[in-house]
Amino acid sequence: MTERHVHTVSAEIAGRTLTIEAGRFAEQADGAVTVRYGDTVILATVVGSKDVREGIDFFPLTVDYEERMYSAGKIPGNFFKREGRPTTTAILTSRLTDRPLRPLFPKGYYNEVQVIITTFSIDMVNDPGPMAIIGASAALAISDLPFKGPVGAVQMAHLDGKLVANPPMADLEKSRLDLVVAGTKDAVLMVEAGAYELTEDELLDAVMQGHAICAQLCEMQEELVRLCGRAKREFTPPAIDTSLEESVSAWMGKRLREAVRSSSKQDREERTSALKAEVVSHFSADEPEEELPARVKEVSKSFEKLLKEEVRNAILDEGIRVDGRATTEIRPITVDVGVIPRVHGTGLFHRGQTQVLTVTTLGSPGEEQRLDDLGIETSKRYIHHYNFPPFSTGEAKRMGSPRRRDIGHGALAERSLLAVLPSMDEFPYTMRLVSEVLSSNGSSSMASVCGSSLSLMDAGVPIKRPVAGVAMGLITDPDGRWKVLTDIQGLEDNLGDMDFKVAGTSEGITGLQMDIKTTGVTFEIMRQAFAQARDGRLFILGKMNAVISAPREDLSPYAPRIITVQIPVEKIGALIGPGGKMIRSIIEATGAQIDVEDDGRVFIATADGEAAKRAVAMVEGLTREAKIGDLFLGKVVSIKPFGAFVNILPGKDGMVHISELSETRVENVEDVLQLGDEINVMVIDVDRMSGKISLSRRAVLTGESADDRKAAGAAPRSRDGGDRGDRGGPSRGGPGGDRPRPRRRD
Repeated sequence: MTERHVHTVSAEIAGRTLTIEAGRFAEQADGAVTVRYGDTVILATVVGSKDVREGIDFFPLTVDYEERMYSAGKIPGNFFKREGRPTTTAILTSRLTDRPLRPLFPKGYYNEVQVIITTFSIDMVNDPGPMAIIGASAALAISDLPFKGPVGAVQMAHLDGKLVANPPMADLEKSRLDLVVAGTKDAVLMVEAGAYELTEDELLDAVMQGHAICAQLCEMQEELVRLCGRAKREFTPPAIDTSLEESVSAWMGKRLREAVRSSSKQDREERTSALKAEVVSHFSADEPEEELPARVKEVSKSFEKLLKEEVRNAILDEGIRVDGRATTEIRPITVDVGVIPRVHGTGLFHRGQTQVLTVTTLGSPGEEQRLDDLGIETSKRYIHHYNFPPFSTGEAKRMGSPRRRDIGHGALAERSLLAVLPSMDEFPYTMRLVSEVLSSNGSSSMASVCGSSLSLMDAGVPIKRPVAGVAMGLITDPDGRWKVLTDIQGLEDNLGDMDFKVAGTSEGITGLQMDIKTTGVTFEIMRQAFAQARDGRLFILGKMNAVISAPREDLSPYAPRIITVQIPVEKIGALIGPGGKMIRSIIEATGAQIDVEDDGRVFIATADGEAAKRAVAMVEGLTREAKIGDLFLGKVVSIKPFGAFVNILPGKDGMVHISELSETRVENVEDVLQLGDEINVMVIDVDRMSGKISLSRRAVLTGESADDRKAAGAAPRSRDGGDRGDRGGPSRGGPGGDRPRPRRRD
């Protein structure tokens, strides 16, 4: 048996030991490591194909983050009791890991690469997200794949006015910042953040401090490479023959520039597509039939490369964008709210040729989303979904389940609005927002942030301030020139070097995401991008505020009204009843949705005001304690010679002694009351030991209060007809006794 050689490197990161180990697991993978931080352990493996699949002209990198419920001591909650489709958290972590790795493979490398991260142990203290990036990078670094890493990753928080690296997961709930930074030793590659209105300087400082830790993590991986790294596979980028491009460029002349410079996406695409068809036809006319497909592909690639150079050079040389805007100019914006009837709130945001409609739906607390993943949170009351149908880009494509991109964009918009949402105590609703992308030409995720803010205000959700978002782009060249672009459109995103999305209020940043296609950006570029993003965000907020600047005072008439009733914790069981019998009876009788919290809060949700009143009365009836002086409208349920028993609360009767039935003397109870009568009564005594309740109808008729009775010295009657103070024998008012005379009021 071959002896395994296990290699380990460790370092103190944020006061805890982070260890990367290679050689123990997954020996047939091209690279495999475990990363341990506290008691959180993940396995990262990488396998790369030796050959390129026929017809592939892109880099097929896939990253899969596999959550194993056993790692947190859980059994999956689904019917099959095994892991199924990836959770939202798993998809977002896969995307988070993919983004800093992809730019570090050489151009022209089209071999398939698969990275799989598997959770082995989760301690609920150390977040496995940044560890997934570190593990994937280390596995690639020690493998023979042509990876230009390594990459480090760190999570930054803002606690008690200070930046904290890799905080315990529970502390993130108190943090003003949740930021993940990934980068090489020299530059930042990826940023992902949610924040509670931090300034641009605070965010940049957090990124810079995070990058310093990334550099330390890169040094750890370099040490591991020295211990057990394999020699890299030979890869020679395809030879670049520019002769065809030069011929195509000369033949087109200025026609490409004229075709690409148009403010309309449709017009630009039609003109460039028509020109491309001419180019392909002209330069493929004499090709033999068997070589024609390869020739068409070659000419098409030359055209696309010239198109990219034309767009980029115009920006760097002339400061001109394809639609004629300046580098800091935002496309025309139109805003509208309340555009769809009956729904609870809508916001329509239109910027250039990107149009997003966001619809808000309000629900009861019981409709919050239950989470079955490896995080600390088990539910969430604010949910954002993002839909990107093919018609939004003028295409006819197959519809299916949400793609990773759709889930990622929805999560970004969700994170960007968390900072302004009301607390559960202020607004006890579950909120679901759905952003429908109706037309897309770049930055639809930031348009969904704007549409969501408008929709929430239209729905009457008391958010603190409106939120807007804008996407920044970057164009660079080998000579070191660069330009940051405000409000990029689709072509600039596809052909540019950076997608830098910033969302926030007038007071600060609430959401941030940066992806790049180069090997890193400098802090000077980031500082400029932050500055332009702030100017753009404030401009967009001005357009939004001109239409709606604060939440509506009233909810939609179609939205449920939620009434909060506080009951004693010990009464929760009485409200729910055996097997949920009592609470189900209230729901069936009123149609209201009722949710009970562990602290005794009861949420009653219904759009029917009368139903809400009935539900409140029934809840209070089941949980209310009768107190001296309380007034009730009760029903006579039993008549005895000494008085009557009256039902005042569900399951609770009180006794009205014959002396308390009327202002005058009563000889027979039936002279005053009959079974089923409803009478107004006041509680005059509650026996602490037995819980028996004494009632008075006379007190209601005369208008006397409990204090009046106490001052007058009136003694309550016992339930068998005797005075409370008479312990010497049967009462005269009992069976066979004389009717008691009313006490004289002194």
